[in-house]
Amino acid sequence: MSLAHGYAVHDQTAPLVPFSFERRPVGADDVRIQILYSGICHSDLHQARDDWGGAQFPMVPGHEIIGRVTEVGANVTRFKVGDFAGVGCMVDSCRHCDACDHDLEQYCEKGPTYTYNSKERGSDQLTFGGYSDHIVVEQRFVVKVADTLDLKAAAPLLCAGITTYSPLRHWKVGPGQKVGVIGLGGLGHMGVKFAKAMGATVVMITTTPEKGADAKRLGADEVLVSRDPQQMKAHANSFDFLLNTIPVSHDTNPYMQLLKRDATMCLVGVITELDPPLMGSSVIFGRKHVTGSAIGGMAETQEMMDFCAEHNIVSDVEVIDIKTVNEAWARMAKNDVRYRFVIDMATLAA
Repeated sequence: MSLAHGYAVHDQTAPLVPFSFERRPVGADDVRIQILYSGICHSDLHQARDDWGGAQFPMVPGHEIIGRVTEVGANVTRFKVGDFAGVGCMVDSCRHCDACDHDLEQYCEKGPTYTYNSKERGSDQLTFGGYSDHIVVEQRFVVKVADTLDLKAAAPLLCAGITTYSPLRHWKVGPGQKVGVIGLGGLGHMGVKFAKAMGATVVMITTTPEKGADAKRLGADEVLVSRDPQQMKAHANSFDFLLNTIPVSHDTNPYMQLLKRDATMCLVGVITELDPPLMGSSVIFGRKHVTGSAIGGMAETQEMMDFCAEHNIVSDVEVIDIKTVNEAWARMAKNDVRYRFVIDMATLAA
């Protein structure tokens, strides 16, 4: 065992505070990573406040981890000491179900083991995440990170990045397609960057006209203000694919009118009920599709990291000292961030 230091919440109303705990020894297939940067995801706040149920305490959040390999097990072949590596939302799965056999560990039929607020497989030991100085993870659930990337800005790729990359790849977004990204936040800004790099014509769809200039800076070809009926009418029946990143319950029906016949809108943000409900007519007339997508399997996550290195894609980030993490959470709750916070973990020891 090795002593780790980080920040944890001890109940659903408590702030993050310093916390020490034990990490397991490095097994034959494990990699120990010194954490350099840990991204802050809005789900960290939701989990800590038990907004979705199932919170387990003490909780060390963080599932956007970039670090340096400091130790490898005897069977590890993909990593060596000194390599840069990343860990995302999951650290294990059953490895034997149909989903795992097809490199879709995020859809493991027995449920993946999440990086935090989960339990080690076959154990009552809680998993603790990236708001800490190091982590031990089985090599299958670690990705290589190119040293050409800005490491601090690469951290959110492990969640916000793969959450948007996976559906764009699965639905074969590419040249000649018109793609709409709904919502310009932590997910949406990555969706714009990826869709543009894949060769699509990208339209940022937002309720906030003031975000238009930033959307174009990120790569959007056009901005559609969804509260403007004339703009919505002008774009009706014209999109090949919509990536809906809105994280809260909302009316999806107006967006369905933007899709071409047989086209798809994919939800990657909202996990609660749609309110008002989706109307049957929104899918029946035009044979349109509504679907969803959750992160990506490990092979696809590595593919995304390589794609980012090739196209020099990273997140727009604000780097913080871990001692200000509670203030960052408060700002994130008010959407006061462009577009992701990242903790410089060197500040843990400062």
